[in-house]
Amino acid sequence: QVQLVESGGGLVQAGGSLRLSCVASRRPFSAYTMGWYRQAPGSQRDLVAIITNGGGTKYADSAKDRFTISRDNAKNTVSLQMDNLKPEDTAVYYCQVKILSTPVRAETVYWGQGTQVTVSS
Repeated sequence: QVQLVESGGGLVQAGGSLRLSCVASRRPFSAYTMGWYRQAPGSQRDLVAIITNGGGTKYADSAKDRFTISRDNAKNTVSLQMDNLKPEDTAVYYCQVKILSTPVRAETVYWGQGTQVTVSS
Protein backbone atom coordinates (compact mmCIF):
# COMPACT_ATOMS: atom_id res chain seq x y z
CA GLN A 1 0.00 0.00 0.00
CA VAL A 2 1.07 3.55 -0.72
CA GLN A 3 -0.39 6.47 1.15
CA LEU A 4 -0.02 9.94 -0.31
CA VAL A 5 0.02 13.09 1.78
CA GLU A 6 -0.37 16.41 0.00
CA SER A 7 0.53 19.85 1.22
CA GLY A 8 1.03 23.36 -0.06
CA GLY A 9 -2.46 24.31 -1.12
CA GLY A 10 -3.97 27.59 -0.12
CA LEU A 11 -5.30 30.93 -1.22
CA VAL A 12 -3.28 33.24 -3.43
CA GLN A 13 -3.93 36.21 -5.63
CA ALA A 14 -3.78 35.96 -9.38
CA GLY A 15 -0.20 36.09 -10.54
CA GLY A 16 1.08 34.53 -7.36
CA SER A 17 2.75 31.20 -6.80
CA LEU A 18 2.25 28.04 -4.83
CA ARG A 19 4.28 24.89 -4.47
CA LEU A 20 2.43 21.66 -3.91
CA SER A 21 4.17 18.65 -2.44
CA CYS A 22 3.15 15.04 -2.14
CA VAL A 23 4.94 12.48 -0.02
CA ALA A 24 4.47 8.78 -0.54
CA SER A 25 4.61 6.52 2.47
CA ARG A 26 6.88 4.07 0.71
CA ARG A 27 8.79 3.70 -2.50
CA PRO A 28 7.16 1.38 -5.00
CA PHE A 29 9.02 -1.72 -5.96
CA SER A 30 8.89 -1.15 -9.69
CA ALA A 31 8.80 1.73 -12.14
CA TYR A 32 6.21 4.36 -11.40
CA THR A 33 5.00 7.71 -12.49
CA MET A 34 3.94 10.54 -10.23
CA GLY A 35 1.58 13.28 -11.15
CA TRP A 36 -0.93 15.91 -10.31
CA TYR A 37 -4.54 16.12 -11.34
CA ARG A 38 -7.12 18.72 -10.53
CA GLN A 39 -10.86 18.91 -10.33
CA ALA A 40 -12.80 22.14 -10.36
CA PRO A 41 -16.41 22.35 -9.22
CA GLY A 42 -18.68 20.82 -11.80
CA SER A 43 -15.77 19.50 -13.83
CA GLN A 44 -14.02 16.22 -14.35
CA ARG A 45 -10.67 15.39 -12.86
CA ASP A 46 -8.04 16.44 -15.38
CA LEU A 47 -4.36 15.78 -15.68
CA VAL A 48 -2.14 18.72 -14.83
CA ALA A 49 1.34 17.23 -15.04
CA ILE A 50 3.04 13.86 -15.00
CA ILE A 51 6.64 12.91 -14.36
CA THR A 52 7.82 9.47 -15.34
CA ASN A 53 10.16 7.10 -13.59
CA GLY A 54 12.97 8.37 -15.78
CA GLY A 55 12.18 12.03 -15.21
CA GLY A 56 10.28 12.79 -18.38
CA THR A 57 7.44 15.25 -18.01
CA LYS A 58 4.12 15.95 -19.63
CA TYR A 59 1.86 18.91 -19.00
CA ALA A 60 -1.65 19.93 -19.78
CA ASP A 61 -1.72 22.77 -22.27
CA SER A 62 -3.05 25.11 -19.61
CA ALA A 63 -0.15 24.33 -17.30
CA LYS A 64 2.88 23.75 -19.48
CA ASP A 65 4.10 27.34 -19.54
CA ARG A 66 3.49 28.11 -15.90
CA PHE A 67 3.86 24.93 -13.87
CA THR A 68 6.85 22.71 -13.23
CA ILE A 69 6.67 19.19 -11.90
CA SER A 70 9.61 17.51 -10.21
CA ARG A 71 10.32 14.46 -8.13
CA ASP A 72 12.76 13.47 -5.44
CA ASN A 73 13.08 9.73 -5.42
CA ALA A 74 15.15 9.70 -2.25
CA LYS A 75 12.29 11.38 -0.40
CA ASN A 76 9.48 9.70 -2.33
CA THR A 77 8.04 13.07 -3.20
CA VAL A 78 6.58 14.85 -6.16
CA SER A 79 6.18 18.60 -6.28
CA LEU A 80 4.35 21.04 -8.48
CA GLN A 81 5.66 24.56 -8.70
CA MET A 82 2.80 26.76 -9.82
CA ASP A 83 3.64 30.23 -11.06
CA ASN A 84 1.51 32.98 -12.54
CA LEU A 85 -1.59 31.43 -11.10
CA LYS A 86 -4.94 32.31 -12.58
CA PRO A 87 -8.44 32.11 -11.14
CA GLU A 88 -9.07 29.31 -13.62
CA ASP A 89 -6.50 27.24 -11.73
CA THR A 90 -8.81 27.08 -8.73
CA ALA A 91 -9.49 23.43 -8.02
CA VAL A 92 -8.78 20.56 -5.73
CA TYR A 93 -5.41 19.15 -6.68
CA TYR A 94 -4.78 15.44 -6.32
CA CYS A 95 -1.49 13.65 -6.17
CA GLN A 96 -1.25 10.39 -8.07
CA VAL A 97 1.24 7.56 -8.03
CA LYS A 98 0.94 4.95 -10.74
CA ILE A 99 2.97 1.82 -10.36
CA LEU A 100 3.52 0.38 -13.78
CA SER A 101 2.55 -3.18 -14.49
CA THR A 102 4.99 -6.06 -14.47
CA PRO A 103 4.61 -9.65 -15.64
CA VAL A 104 3.47 -10.56 -12.12
CA ARG A 105 1.67 -7.42 -10.97
CA ALA A 106 -1.07 -5.36 -12.51
CA GLU A 107 -0.85 -1.60 -12.82
CA THR A 108 -1.77 0.06 -9.54
CA VAL A 109 -2.88 3.64 -8.99
CA TYR A 110 -2.91 5.53 -5.72
CA TRP A 111 -4.52 8.88 -5.02
CA GLY A 112 -4.09 11.46 -2.34
CA GLN A 113 -7.01 13.09 -0.59
CA GLY A 114 -6.57 16.36 -2.45
CA THR A 115 -5.53 19.85 -1.47
CA GLN A 116 -7.49 22.98 -2.25
CA VAL A 117 -5.95 25.67 -4.40
CA THR A 118 -7.87 28.92 -4.65
CA VAL A 119 -6.75 31.80 -6.81
CA SER A 120 -8.47 35.12 -6.32
CA SER A 121 -8.65 37.88 -8.88
